Amino acid sequence: MIKPLLVNTYDPKGGAGAARAAYWLHQELLRLEIDSQMLIQDKRIADSTLVSFPNQVAATIWKARPLLNDLPLNLYRNRQRNPTFFRLQWLPNTVTSQIARLNPDIINLHWICDGFIPIEALAKFNKPIVWTFHDMWAFTGGCCYSLGCNRYTKSCGNCPQLNSKQSWDLSRWVWQRKIKAWQNLKLTIVTPSNWLAECAKSSSLFENSDIRVIPNGLDINTYKPTERQIARKLLNLPQNKQLLLFGAINGTSNPRKGFELLQSALQKLSQSEWKDKIELIVFGSSQPQEAVDLGFKVHYLGKVDDQNKLALLYSSADVMIVPSIEDNLPLTACESLSCGTPVVSFDSTGLKDIVEHQKNGYRAQCFSCDDLANGIIWVIEDKERHQKLGASAREKAEQEYPSELQAYRYLSLFEEMVTH
Repeated sequence: MIKPLLVNTYDPKGGAGAARAAYWLHQELLRLEIDSQMLIQDKRIADSTLVSFPNQVAATIWKARPLLNDLPLNLYRNRQRNPTFFRLQWLPNTVTSQIARLNPDIINLHWICDGFIPIEALAKFNKPIVWTFHDMWAFTGGCCYSLGCNRYTKSCGNCPQLNSKQSWDLSRWVWQRKIKAWQNLKLTIVTPSNWLAECAKSSSLFENSDIRVIPNGLDINTYKPTERQIARKLLNLPQNKQLLLFGAINGTSNPRKGFELLQSALQKLSQSEWKDKIELIVFGSSQPQEAVDLGFKVHYLGKVDDQNKLALLYSSADVMIVPSIEDNLPLTACESLSCGTPVVSFDSTGLKDIVEHQKNGYRAQCFSCDDLANGIIWVIEDKERHQKLGASAREKAEQEYPSELQAYRYLSLFEEMVTH
């Protein structure tokens, strides 16, 4: 029986979508009686199958690694300071010996940043590697999302996120380290979305690599439809309003998540006949200290860790809005579909894999606030159409996102790599 080791910086309590996706895959492999283990830098949940720091000294050092890893960024005082993230991965290797002791048959890397695994360590693992990309970091000079910059297709430098005017800057340094360390590395890449696969193929680092697309899975038995009135009653939400839902970790402050575009669309809606019919729910972000005019009453729920509560939240909404500018395969959109709630997004990046236009939601023109507002209205204005959209949403989730389907796809890939 094959013995995989999944590697991710955080467990699902400490991380965002990548951590949840990796952990669900790990749990599903265990349910299939696969001897799966998971190596993480920051362990916050009690799970004996999660392996972390070997002793208390290592625990103290590892918890400091994210801050230490970012120190060279202080050279760029005018860099963009937002949650798009820029990761250097230069700290000394601390995991190769741990991996050797665990002795897996195959290593499945997921999100390994925040100082967890240095670029140069991968060539020392001496095991077959499947690397699941959850963002663009692996093939850029350090940014997790390029925000429209295509310098990663060559060799980076003059990095707009660093506000650098030099061809040889930290982004070029990171890119050069990657090309040197990985040029003879044998690995198979998995991307959850077709968009990210195309980005990886267009990069100078992975243009000749074996790239597979396997969507992230989720527990469709937890994320399932609940009658809307019941969900609202349990969450103490109004019964007589159209409820719009927006959610992402730090979603209101991360420009990549498109909150400002949503704000403009909502202000447009607030000038229409919908003014007194709509309220907004925001999760993943707390209420800002300074009031933000969104045109409607807003329910800020902060971070929601409980999956059952999150499933009720999706079911309580009439529509989920995911206005991301760049995103891989956002779990919020997949989870919403699984709960039978249509999704409105822009016609961009990984969301094109999730939202089927006018079948389970609406894909607005990029990046038109007017069409985003039109899409919201189109979804909620016709009750019969809304029911059909919800049924199609659940059907999409049942066909493409069951966690056991994801696990079987990975297991097939693992066995292919180990036996060849």
